[in-house]
Amino acid sequence: MLKHTTETRDIAQLMQTIGRQARAAQAPLAIASADRKNAALAAMAEAVIAGMDAILEANAADMENAEATDMSASFKDRLRLDRDRVTAMADGIRAIAGLDDPVGEVIAAWQRPNGLKIERVRTPLGVIGVIYESRPNVTADAGALCLKAGNAVILRGGSDSINSSTAIHACLAAGLKAAGLPEQAIQIVPTTDRGAVGEMLRGLDGAIDVIVPRGGKGLVGRVQSEARVPVFAHLEGLCHVYIDRSAEIDMARAVTVNAKMRRTGICGAAETLLVDRAAAGTHLVPVLDALGDAGCAIRGSEDIRTIWPDAQAATDQDWSTEYLDAVISVALVDGIDGAISHINRYSSHHTEAVIAEDAAVVERFFNEIDSAILLHNASTQFADGGEFGMGAEIGIATGKMHARGPVGVEQLTSFKYEVHGSGQTRP
Repeated sequence: MLKHTTETRDIAQLMQTIGRQARAAQAPLAIASADRKNAALAAMAEAVIAGMDAILEANAADMENAEATDMSASFKDRLRLDRDRVTAMADGIRAIAGLDDPVGEVIAAWQRPNGLKIERVRTPLGVIGVIYESRPNVTADAGALCLKAGNAVILRGGSDSINSSTAIHACLAAGLKAAGLPEQAIQIVPTTDRGAVGEMLRGLDGAIDVIVPRGGKGLVGRVQSEARVPVFAHLEGLCHVYIDRSAEIDMARAVTVNAKMRRTGICGAAETLLVDRAAAGTHLVPVLDALGDAGCAIRGSEDIRTIWPDAQAATDQDWSTEYLDAVISVALVDGIDGAISHINRYSSHHTEAVIAEDAAVVERFFNEIDSAILLHNASTQFADGGEFGMGAEIGIATGKMHARGPVGVEQLTSFKYEVHGSGQTRP
């Protein structure tokens, strides 16, 4: 097994070795039984709990480095682990074990007039490269999801979480070994050298089938521009909440505060609040008061500041900023038409919510906004694979090809056609 190191070394050779090992490990993984994979996942969860002290000690080192480098509060929140979060990590692995095995599932079946029986069957994607920043829990989520879907995975965490991710990975490797599956099925890049990312984006001589980036705009932009293999893009979460004139005030207040303030540093946190101009006299002040009481800074358009003077003036940049902090931009819009226009102009196509009782408003919101996740009368913080019943997710795909929304076990598969005949020949 490769060990963590920050020494100068031949990055290309290192990564080629990792790629070959992943490709070799994927073959037996693709045909592993559901019971064998679930046994590995159960052992991983047990290893995470047993290794909690080691994981927290490693995380403490990462947090110390984060303090020394003056990392932002939102990034430190993403990085920080405690006993509850480590326990949740193990629970997430167990939840993935409890999902149906997607590999071999017959998605569709039909028979042709000539007697040929055709089935579309789920298959693993192969080897997945996951490049992520800050969040050490992605190590567990990505490793477990890829295993369940029969894929090998190469994990490249950020330098800020290298100690935590390495400690978590050791638990995943222990689970694979306990179940008799190749430990190289889940590998972590043991260097913080940025050259390793470049090697992954070049595909490691065909070893990597798809790249999943999870991080800031800079990381995702680099991956999209340089990758020579397909990419499941997880862009920034520039999420909107629209409060319609038909919304119940108490619901609007509760949902908006939760969407913004439950955890400000996650991609599903609301960043812009839009309020129907016709509801300015009834809904706006109660909602902004509640946000202010919760410690949220308000950046508002000129008409917002007239009604709620404590708001700071919003600039053009605010409407396209993912704050990942206790800050929200607020504007009045001309009903559902104005909300749709604003969201379609500024959204990153991640998650949007409408709070309304008017069914026609909700229908237009769902039909005319093209984001991966749309919610009605619910917080944007539900934009999470676990909350969708997927056990966990590698990320929220905001593109339109293959995977969109939470990327769980089904999205980590492809399919093939199996055709059964009885001697048919084509005339």
